Amino acid sequence: MPVQRLNHAVLYVRDVERSVAFYREALGFEVVMGMRGAAFLQAPGSANDHDLGLFQIGADAAPSGAGRTSVGLYHLAWEVDTLDELERIAARLTELDALVGSSDHGSTKALYAKDPDGLEFEVSWLVPAALLTDEILAARSRIRPLDLAAEKERFGAQTRGGVGVSVPA
Repeated sequence: MPVQRLNHAVLYVRDVERSVAFYREALGFEVVMGMRGAAFLQAPGSANDHDLGLFQIGADAAPSGAGRTSVGLYHLAWEVDTLDELERIAARLTELDALVGSSDHGSTKALYAKDPDGLEFEVSWLVPAALLTDEILAARSRIRPLDLAAEKERFGAQTRGGVGVSVPA
């Protein structure tokens, strides 16, 4: 039986309360359980027990060297249902000064941001399987700037993403 999906991720952070506040504000996560130095958060609409665990290791923790001076995780990626939602999150991440980039990967429209500890994450919308064309699939091999307005016009602001790809049809 192959792996089906990611159930949750766990991050080490300097200050768990600061990180909880950020993930609540940026992505709408809610705390489902907390204890001293730890919190477990659930994404809106998720049926998981929790989607993100946060463990505090203190203010003196060094920044992650992953990808620069050591091996490690580059980023986590969360999916949204619509391009309107991706646009709303882009605005929120900009307000929080957390948005560090955006890209069009053909079949994936992606935002990249950093949390208060500098840990990178992605928020993306996936083109539904029924709308994938040879042109879109070929575009996966090159990264272009993301034009959300053009993508909303092309696919529809409320088109449910990932259907037949990451979400059952």
